[in-house]
Amino acid sequence: MGFETPDVERKVLSIMKVLSESDGPVGARVVAQHLKDYGVELGDRAVRYHLKLMDERGLTRLVGRRDGRILTEEGVKEVKSALVKDKVGFVISKIELLAFRTDFDFDKRCGAIPVNVSFFPKGKFKQALRAMAPAFESKLCVSDLIAVASEGEQLGDTTVPQGKMGIATVCSIVINGTMLKAGVPMDSRFGGILQIRNRKPLRFVELIDYTGSSLDPSEIFIKANMTSVRQAAEAGDGEILANFREIPSICRPTAEQVVERLKEAGLGGLVLMGNTSEAVCEIPIELNRVGMVLLGGLNPLAAAQEAGIESDNHAMSTVVEYRDLTRFEEL
Repeated sequence: MGFETPDVERKVLSIMKVLSESDGPVGARVVAQHLKDYGVELGDRAVRYHLKLMDERGLTRLVGRRDGRILTEEGVKEVKSALVKDKVGFVISKIELLAFRTDFDFDKRCGAIPVNVSFFPKGKFKQALRAMAPAFESKLCVSDLIAVASEGEQLGDTTVPQGKMGIATVCSIVINGTMLKAGVPMDSRFGGILQIRNRKPLRFVELIDYTGSSLDPSEIFIKANMTSVRQAAEAGDGEILANFREIPSICRPTAEQVVERLKEAGLGGLVLMGNTSEAVCEIPIELNRVGMVLLGGLNPLAAAQEAGIESDNHAMSTVVEYRDLTRFEEL
């Protein structure tokens, strides 16, 4: 981007990320607040200084004195490609942030739940729902609870674009978040493709380590047409999206209680919890650790992709209120 120091360039990139995730013009004060999510502490005045530099380089454009700024086409292009080394590990940071934002209350059945958000063309939405149905019916998803929104409406803090229908599916990070609140430290290791045989998990056939990735593994696998979720749902044999976690073995009793209470609330996602220090689905486990295989929340969207219905998927996108979710079958 051509800024004078790497430190300034990182701050500018963080500001650009905030602007890219906004649905409209954003002012310096709002930018400063959102920068804290990226670990960047800048006051309003400092943000204005950097925004002025960005204006001069054609990366941002002022939309009225009060409305704030938006990214230019050049800015959008730059934020997608700049400082790729800073993006490595971005996925794991996103997991930790959403886990922290999860505050589901088991007893009151309310609170923030992490979701993936996907968009379909309005004319193909009913067809997409039919394609996703087998994955929901076979429980190859974290939950059958979803939220749907039309163009211009909100799913969490995400606005559905014009000409689109949006659907929010529960993300497996709900387990991370509830474990965190219960005092169980969870290590999110990777996303992958899990082979299913006779309706049982067999082994991982593809893996992407979260700490070394700048993109969400599930989005990559869906775009690459590497799943056979519908086949797994209907015939019991196929390859689905799944995630791998580890917890200390001493925490297993608490973890089992959390998983059970999540099930009672219609929030599942656990495929398998292994034994202490024993391999799970051919993945080796360290001493005094327990491996956990979780379903990918985007499996229904993978089924739609397999049917030739493409979607714009945003894994680990935002949080929504549990009470705003409805069962898929009610659609």
